[in-house]
Amino acid sequence: MALSDKQKLMRKIQDQAFVLYDVMLYLDSHPTCKEALEYYHKHREMKEKLIEEYERTYGPITAMGVVNEGKWTWSTCAFPWERGES
Repeated sequence: MALSDKQKLMRKIQDQAFVLYDVMLYLDSHPTCKEALEYYHKHREMKEKLIEEYERTYGPITAMGVVNEGKWTWSTCAFPWERGES
């Protein structure tokens, strides 16, 4: 079964999260490694851009992604895992 665009985008976000956790563990033991720090910043930025794209298209992933300033919408809309694949 082919992945939907929504699933592909979420997979990219998850991939970046994994990369970030991995490099954070490395940085814990190598805090002065400039290459690792640059790598961390690069992938953090990539993850943030992917999350922005996802939330713009499909809605917030977490409550921190709610941008409607008129009212609190996190508890009134379907949660990410309830939104289906459309």
